[in-house]
Amino acid sequence: MRMAELSEESGAPVATIKYYLREGLLPPGRRTSPNQARYDDVHVRRLKLVRALIDTGGLSVADVREVLDAIDEKKSTHRVLGAAQHGLKVPKATVDAEGRAWAMARIKTMAEPRNWEVKPDDVVIEALVGVLCSFRDVGRVELLDRFERYYVEMADQIGERDLEVVDGLPTAESIVETAVVSTVLGEALFVVLRRLAHQNASARKFGEPIRGS
Repeated sequence: MRMAELSEESGAPVATIKYYLREGLLPPGRRTSPNQARYDDVHVRRLKLVRALIDTGGLSVADVREVLDAIDEKKSTHRVLGAAQHGLKVPKATVDAEGRAWAMARIKTMAEPRNWEVKPDDVVIEALVGVLCSFRDVGRVELLDRFERYYVEMADQIGERDLEVVDGLPTAESIVETAVVSTVLGEALFVVLRRLAHQNASARKFGEPIRGS
């Protein structure tokens, strides 16, 4: 297919496709003349992946390139997904050494029964340290004591279900694209559903309907 057809098939504007080509995120097409090239389904799949990583996942061009390199180097699915997940935006917070030690001890306690790997330099672990310390800083550790186990169990189950969705997909591109979209949009879906559940639970408990603005 030509550039215009690739744009129509993928939904990406021609200018965006040309930018991805310049940045090396999309392999060049097969030259048919000095100013013309042909593209195929490989380009469509790669283009959809790049758009999912950038538009939905919010990854930088450098992060996307790292994911694509992992795919092209035929690294394990675990490593490819790791490269994609670590590029996703996560909340960050500045914590002191004492707070970090407290949070890491708490994380290890919740991780050990599930054999979760805990690496202090992992961006996800760093984000979790920040969240836990935020509870502590506002003096609401009792909320963690009450809900931590529930959230950990729920996260473990969601993680398993998410990976069941991508298991068996035919290409590394489709696995990463689906995992990123399901993570980002799945988190947004859960936040909204949780707020809807709060509204209805509040109405049942306190007897007055709460209407969203």
